[in-house]
Amino acid sequence: MRTAERALLAALLPAAFLSMTGCSGSPHNPTENYILVATNTKIPYWQSASAGLIHAVNEMKVKGSMDGPDTYDAKAEHDAFQRALTQKPAGILISAADASVMTPDINSAVQQGIPVITIDSDAPGSKRLFFVGTDNYNAGTLGGGLVAKLINGKGNVVVFTIPSQANLRDRLHGYEDAFAEHPDIKISQVVDMGGDPTVVFDTTRKLLDSKAKVDAFVCLEAISCPEVGEVVNRANMKGKVTIVAMDTDQRTTDWIQKGVVSATIAQKPFTMAYYGTKLLDDLHHHPPSPLAGNWAQSATAPVPTFVDTGTFIVDKGNVDAFLQQNKSATAQATSGQ
Repeated sequence: MRTAERALLAALLPAAFLSMTGCSGSPHNPTENYILVATNTKIPYWQSASAGLIHAVNEMKVKGSMDGPDTYDAKAEHDAFQRALTQKPAGILISAADASVMTPDINSAVQQGIPVITIDSDAPGSKRLFFVGTDNYNAGTLGGGLVAKLINGKGNVVVFTIPSQANLRDRLHGYEDAFAEHPDIKISQVVDMGGDPTVVFDTTRKLLDSKAKVDAFVCLEAISCPEVGEVVNRANMKGKVTIVAMDTDQRTTDWIQKGVVSATIAQKPFTMAYYGTKLLDDLHHHPPSPLAGNWAQSATAPVPTFVDTGTFIVDKGNVDAFLQQNKSATAQATSGQ
């Protein structure tokens, strides 16, 4: 994110937060309903986000739920969003698997007076109010710097991604810029895994079987690197190839504990959904006028354009502490405490 954008965000967030906390003491209607729509909803990443949503609605004594397919399926996510609209919710959180598919849905919701915030994966061309999630370019530069260090500034890198997702394109851009400082590092292949882990497994196995020179595997989304770890482990190549993952799927953290996956770039899906729901609540009770205004181009906008929830590295040195902390936070959130 550019310096000027960060400065604007720093100026806007305190006002937004004060507004949010100011309304939190006012009575909520228990029928208020906040819905999170995503894909791959069964993976730990989205279960963590669901816990954040539930924690927020429990605090406000309102209703909330997550909907969406348990695979990567943009059409099914569209269907889930349409189901959410029929419930006339107080607000919708959406992670846009394909922004081109979801933009008309988002615009329709906002035109109906339902505030929409994107989390995790943005739809910047839509009328969503703003985006809450990772600065994906920075996540890429963080990962790129780590890979460069782990392979001593030289080698061939294979990347697994889904090119249709804007957040993954930003991550790849971050990796590319980080590698640009190391002329002996080359991205030898970018693989479109299309949300299918079998593509990752088969591609990794073929590369290793062919004796192709691969010094590092990089995964830009959650479900790839557990498959890479499986193949590398079966090939008895633990410690011979660097693997840097994304997110904290249980299989990923298991491979980190076993020394097969070197590290992962952890996002904060719990925070995205928790804070996003609180901000949706504020937008429901104090909507900007007009709700569909072009606030990104307004110097006096009542909302920010982007709220960065941050990223950090999880490796063998801190994975156990991370897992314990995550377990405690999730249990507390889902218990309604």
